Amino acid sequence: MKNCFLIGFFCLFTIPIFAQKSTDTIHSEKLKQERVISISLPASYGKEKNKKYPLVLLLDGDYLFEPFTGALQYGNFWDDLPEVIVVGIHQGKPFDRELESTVDEENGLPIDRGAQFFDFIGLELLPALEKKYTIAPFKIVAGHDVTAGFMNLFLYKDEPLFDAYISMSPELPKDMETHIATRLDVVKKPIFYYQSTADGDLKKMQKLIKTLDTNIKVLRNPNLNYHFDDFKNAAHYSLVLYSIPNALYHIFGAYQPISNAEFQDKIVTLPSNYVGYLTKKYDIIEKSFGIKMPIRINDFKAIEAAILKNNAFAEFEQLASLSKKSYPKSMLHQYHMGMFYEKTGDTKKASKAYLTGYNMEEIGSLTKDFMLEKSEQLK
Repeated sequence: MKNCFLIGFFCLFTIPIFAQKSTDTIHSEKLKQERVISISLPASYGKEKNKKYPLVLLLDGDYLFEPFTGALQYGNFWDDLPEVIVVGIHQGKPFDRELESTVDEENGLPIDRGAQFFDFIGLELLPALEKKYTIAPFKIVAGHDVTAGFMNLFLYKDEPLFDAYISMSPELPKDMETHIATRLDVVKKPIFYYQSTADGDLKKMQKLIKTLDTNIKVLRNPNLNYHFDDFKNAAHYSLVLYSIPNALYHIFGAYQPISNAEFQDKIVTLPSNYVGYLTKKYDIIEKSFGIKMPIRINDFKAIEAAILKNNAFAEFEQLASLSKKSYPKSMLHQYHMGMFYEKTGDTKKASKAYLTGYNMEEIGSLTKDFMLEKSEQLK
């Protein structure tokens, strides 16, 4: 049967608490061979209908897969990083990562085996993954040294295939230190770009990487989110373990719960519209990463604290509307309405709101006893 993709599962290793890991074999017409990929699905995968997950695609999946999945699982345990689908392309023996990164010495574009591998990723692998798995529009690609330089070529396209690029100690093809900056200057959609080097890298590589860094830092494109790391006392390979968490936290910074620093520096200092800040934060998460999620209870508490600290009591009514939308069966919105009435002087309505909340589902630190106590105190 002629088919661009024949996907067969040969091994399936499941870790119920953290992730579902498997190894797949994919037939590629572009490469005329079977290709091995490793896949890590989130622990929640398949449990929530229509839930979509960002994709992290790894070149050099042979050795980058485990460090990436480990960092992502750790960050997700603390709700700092979202659940994602991770796919690692094996490029060790019998495959040849150097050959698959072949570019023309004159123009730096992929040729021969490099061109075939480039097409394999864009025309075969990604469509197959999107057909098989519930993948969000947000896609990340990562590589190390020669594969990092190669993955940058996806930025040369008028419509970049990926939304975020993790370029660790890249071996840059001809003129890439200027071409990438030129492309990042004109991208019309949000792009996250991370690159790193270390003093253990070859001096020639360091020079080109730092030139690219200089060229990017002068750009004023509001769609570009850029971060660069120059690690000291790190080798070419140990750099990877430093880079991965830095890159992931750079890319998913907006996803993280409201921290004490964010509260002190960005929220409590606002003159008003604390509820608007919270709404915008979750809108950014959905629009940037394709992740639709309920507002965290602790983020509601942070906004409550800002409202109280700044005596902006009228905003409790807006917060109640938002909490009712997020947790309609819980007592949270009645608590917020109770706070609105209590702080604006209508103790009778406040007592009634707390008592109404008593009959609803408990959530976070809000309990039936607490709501009953609040109601009784105001009678």
